[in-house]
Amino acid sequence: MNRLMSRRSALWGLCGGCAALGSGFRATPVQAQGAAPAAAAAAGPVRPSRFGPNDTIGNMNLVTPQKVQEASRLVTQGRAYPLGIVVDRSTPAFPPRSVGVTVLMPGQEGGQTFGSNKMSYVDDMISGWLGVGTQIDTFAHLGIDYTFYNGNKAADFVRTTGVTKLGVEGVPPMVTRGVLVDLAKFRNKPRLDGGELVTADELRQAMQQQNVRVTPGDVVVLHTGWLSMLGENPKRFGDEEPGIDGAGAEFLASLQPCAVGADTWGVEAVPFKDPNLLWQGHQVLLAQHGIHILETLDTAPLVRDGVAEFMFVLGQPRYKGAVQAIINPIAIR
Repeated sequence: MNRLMSRRSALWGLCGGCAALGSGFRATPVQAQGAAPAAAAAAGPVRPSRFGPNDTIGNMNLVTPQKVQEASRLVTQGRAYPLGIVVDRSTPAFPPRSVGVTVLMPGQEGGQTFGSNKMSYVDDMISGWLGVGTQIDTFAHLGIDYTFYNGNKAADFVRTTGVTKLGVEGVPPMVTRGVLVDLAKFRNKPRLDGGELVTADELRQAMQQQNVRVTPGDVVVLHTGWLSMLGENPKRFGDEEPGIDGAGAEFLASLQPCAVGADTWGVEAVPFKDPNLLWQGHQVLLAQHGIHILETLDTAPLVRDGVAEFMFVLGQPRYKGAVQAIINPIAIR
């Protein structure tokens, strides 16, 4: 692991069993398997939820009716911004993920129709992975040494037919206040570079400079400008990204948001500064603090219009037992 990790090598570092399949990437099986214990040790054991031993929704407990009412008062123009990107078969995704839509006209081969009114219809079938494009990570997605949010052990709830706890169907509606931190503006450039790390101190400074105040139950959105790379160089977009690290995640967690999102595919800086610490920010947010992660958000229109505070709305798909979902959250001002 002497070379900095790309997105693909990071995958094999996460999954020792998959590492042999990925030996053509930068991380070899031996190196990848050796990295996992270091990452787990650095993050520490999963802490009990402050909301009790039976809690499964984490900081979504902070999205109270009063919080929803507070968010609704931010709507002064009635303008809605879709934060999701369009997803198709060519969308770069964390290996081995992909997704595709197949369109069919069942039973209508040769121009057949139904009934005397000649009814025709089109159906579609989706095949692939749910972690493609704009997505939500649930607490069942990533943990520490097979232990997930609130001490849930993988052996107790992970099944090939779907998780029996912490699945996406149990995430409450995310209707709350959203705030945007413009990290590209903070660095005085249109787009951060791949692998560029924004530290906890820099996050704090950026928020102070931009007068961004986070209150419990908010959604914090980070703008790096990296999504613009998707149209220019999809491979590079997927191989690296700017973002935070474990310490930055700890700082954001201290502000008690219900979710942290970014215009990158993984929120964290890749290649990792320490190639033996893999997705530590995910461990901190998901497993340690019960904070959802939102990835590949289209933040450019918000930045263009100078929107730093807004009503955030997400009603995620309720696929029973899924640990992720493709989403299209909405920012309303």
